[in-house]
Amino acid sequence: MNRLFLALSATFVLSTSFYKSPETHLNKINTIPENKSSVYPIADLKTETNSAAEIYKSIDFSSGHILNSDVFEKAFLGFNNLKKAAKLDESANLLTVIDFSLSSTQKRLWVIDLDTKKVLYNSLVAHGKNTGDEFAKNFSNTESSLQSSMGFYITKSTYTGENGYSLKLLGMDPGFNDNAYKRAVVMHGADYVSDDFIKSQHRIGRSWGCPAVPRELAQPIINTIKGKNCLFIYFPDQDYLNSSQWLKA
Repeated sequence: MNRLFLALSATFVLSTSFYKSPETHLNKINTIPENKSSVYPIADLKTETNSAAEIYKSIDFSSGHILNSDVFEKAFLGFNNLKKAAKLDESANLLTVIDFSLSSTQKRLWVIDLDTKKVLYNSLVAHGKNTGDEFAKNFSNTESSLQSSMGFYITKSTYTGENGYSLKLLGMDPGFNDNAYKRAVVMHGADYVSDDFIKSQHRIGRSWGCPAVPRELAQPIINTIKGKNCLFIYFPDQDYLNSSQWLKA
């Protein structure tokens, strides 16, 4: 009798040793390895960086000066962050970049169509009278400073004023350019932004803080970028670069 009981017990143990409860099985499937959570954000950051680099490589700069790749990547990062914050429409595809680290004798403004990967305009552009002579050095967010303001802007509506056809700009960086609208810092045309002025003065003329462009290009550039598009005025100021919310990856 004892032998029969032992045989039956052994058979039962063998038949159930391969069974796993549904709960245990599901837990094993749905469990994500601990190190996975830290991988995803890094992958997303790499994707965004690669995207900026790939887009930059595909842009045709052959018709003018080449925009610095690092400046473009910063502009592109801010452009995307402004979209995520719904400051730009999802369909926005124009990115205007001004590199004020360059000499005013160089064409340091680019209007880029990110869909077609084309440079629509590459132009001279002025900085403020108290920002510097040939090179920009000093920036301000203060009214009557006659200085330029670095940072990201959203283009607004147009009007015709003392400087002719002009484009209103809304500064998006608190402490750096958010007073631009009430300071009347706008894009407009100016006769002192020209090759002839460069030949006589070895620099272009200076504005009262506005990003002034050549008179003949003012209307076509303004009409292209008006109405809620992104403009980025770059300068290698570490305080700004480290603190702008739009440059956070």
